[in-house]
Amino acid sequence: MHRFRQEIEKIDEEFSQLIRPIKNRLRRRMRGHRQEADRTVGRKKIVLVGNPNVGKSVIFGALTGKYADVSNYPGTSVEITLGEIFIGNAAYELVDSPGVNSLVPRSEDEQVTLSIITGKDVAGIIQVIDAKNLKRGLLLTHQLALMGFPLVVCLNIYDEALEQGMEIQVSNLERAFGIRFIPMVAIKGEGLKELLEALPEIGPSHHTMQFHPEIEDSISRIAEKIHHSSLKSRGLALNVIAGSGKIPRFLSGDKEFSEAANKEVLNLRKKVSTSPGYEIQNTLASHIENRMVSYVKRRQVNQNSLKDKIGWLAMHPWYGIPFILLSLYVLYELVGVFGAGVCVDFIENKVFGGVDETGNFFGIINPAFIRVLSQINNSAAGGFIYDMLVGQYGIITVGLTYSIAIVFPVVSLFFIFFGILEDSGYLPRLTVMSNKLFQKIGLNGRAVLPMVLGLGCDTMATFTTRILETKKERTIATLLLALGIPCSAQLGVILGMMSGISFGLLMVVVVTVFLQLVIVGYGASKLIRGKPSPLISEVPPLRLPVWKNIILKTYFRVRLFMKEAVPLFILGTLILFLLDKLKFLQVIENFTAPVITGLLQLPREATEAFIIGFLRRDYGAAGLFFLAEKGIMDHIQITVGVTVMVLFVPCLANFFVIIKERGMKTAALLSGFIIVYAVVIGGILNRILRMFI
Repeated sequence: MHRFRQEIEKIDEEFSQLIRPIKNRLRRRMRGHRQEADRTVGRKKIVLVGNPNVGKSVIFGALTGKYADVSNYPGTSVEITLGEIFIGNAAYELVDSPGVNSLVPRSEDEQVTLSIITGKDVAGIIQVIDAKNLKRGLLLTHQLALMGFPLVVCLNIYDEALEQGMEIQVSNLERAFGIRFIPMVAIKGEGLKELLEALPEIGPSHHTMQFHPEIEDSISRIAEKIHHSSLKSRGLALNVIAGSGKIPRFLSGDKEFSEAANKEVLNLRKKVSTSPGYEIQNTLASHIENRMVSYVKRRQVNQNSLKDKIGWLAMHPWYGIPFILLSLYVLYELVGVFGAGVCVDFIENKVFGGVDETGNFFGIINPAFIRVLSQINNSAAGGFIYDMLVGQYGIITVGLTYSIAIVFPVVSLFFIFFGILEDSGYLPRLTVMSNKLFQKIGLNGRAVLPMVLGLGCDTMATFTTRILETKKERTIATLLLALGIPCSAQLGVILGMMSGISFGLLMVVVVTVFLQLVIVGYGASKLIRGKPSPLISEVPPLRLPVWKNIILKTYFRVRLFMKEAVPLFILGTLILFLLDKLKFLQVIENFTAPVITGLLQLPREATEAFIIGFLRRDYGAAGLFFLAEKGIMDHIQITVGVTVMVLFVPCLANFFVIIKERGMKTAALLSGFIIVYAVVIGGILNRILRMFI
């Protein structure tokens, strides 16, 4: 293999056109040797790399025939997607890496992407560029090229670049870098054939650059100490300097090298007027800017089309408000009312069903299990199994029913709506318009979707906090959803109860809950470690969604979520069943009753409503409604009870999803804080109301 590589390198470039067939045959023989060796060390990888929102996932789905198998990168909370791709007769693992704007490892996403592509088992890189934002994409191309990765570049969303009057000179780009640049419209399948044809001949770029003389000297000294089997030590040294001496994970094992590199970067800082990282970035940006005239030709286009006008109106500080209200209203009606109301009611009652208070069966699935299992309900062991499967906290009647009847329709409809927002280009506009409001509580505009969705179902809304970039933001959003966003089912019961009392007291509940969201959000933004991410969002042109892609994305997203959620619901229900059997739930009720009757001055019967509210929020609200109907609670008690119920811990389903998304420790801390905080606010509100009413 080494001999073949030497032979290729000795070939004179002046005769490359004449002997290209010989080079290709040698490369095929080399790949054959590599593939034979790979069978003993594992499958080679092809990695998709690119900026955020450039269509990597669409290309991933087209190349692998599926949307994604998602898993966390080891030791991180960053998700990557894996699939299989065939190049010739050889199978490779295709990796969709996190979207990044740079390979200098500052954020966790950048660290993970750099760790993936610098692995020994990487055979090549497919970089995806949004053709409309060629400059931004070429910054990443230069970094990949200088490190020596085998590389092919996809100029995706090429049709929109043409609409904007950009005529990209692909041949000039290919001559400048010595690699393939392929125009693509991945969402329509255009360019995929050319990409597959280019992959067997993928190779490194011949591109190189010169930087500040002092930086060049440091590059040479650091590169001498780097020993990587395939990548260019010069490019790796440049990455270390650009990162201000921060050593990438794949090089950090050598303590002597780390110390020497850090010392070199410290000395370099004293020699250049600006930071080395800024100098490198500025040099790259200037280099690209100077060559854009040869990369892109501009032609005059009509910028006043109806689509452009609507896109401009949707971003206007005032005219954009009706668009926000309309989209949020559609989201609430589709997911909150139709999904969490009509669909959940139909699946829960007509499909799964159960037994009503009079002993009559309704529905299909649960009655069938109850009838079969009732035959073994006579013995002690049989009674235990019966209760475990179809009892009050049964794995089938609660765990399976809730995970499918409640979560499935809400998840499916949300992903359909979310896919429409994504593919239409309105999602970035929505986040920009709501950004200022959410900045006050440590979030950014992306949080608008989880918060509004929470009015339909907090469980699904908690899952969608994944769209927020940092762990801090995801934690704050999860906390606020669990604390003060009532789901549609609970909201309906509460509005029905409060409307019969007083509009003024209803406003007391609304204002109290809203103030707690602001206070807790602001406090959490100051106390939780980490920095909020700025809202850096490209605003693409509006486009008509392709329904085939929306349905495909929805299918794989829902399948992935249900695969993870159903076992979690079943496990959680089993734990709740065991707590009930061991009388721990009764102990909790007896322990909390003095707080309910003392601090909150509610009737003892309200204790059961709060415990049941953990099973289903609307069940807890319905319990308070029942007490109010019987005249057991006065107006102040109803107001206090409703306020505490809204601020109380999330329902069982939401609690399970918090465990899944944030971990058991965070879920326990959030729930503990919410319980205490809700009771304290309820006690304060009770004292204030009794002073003035």
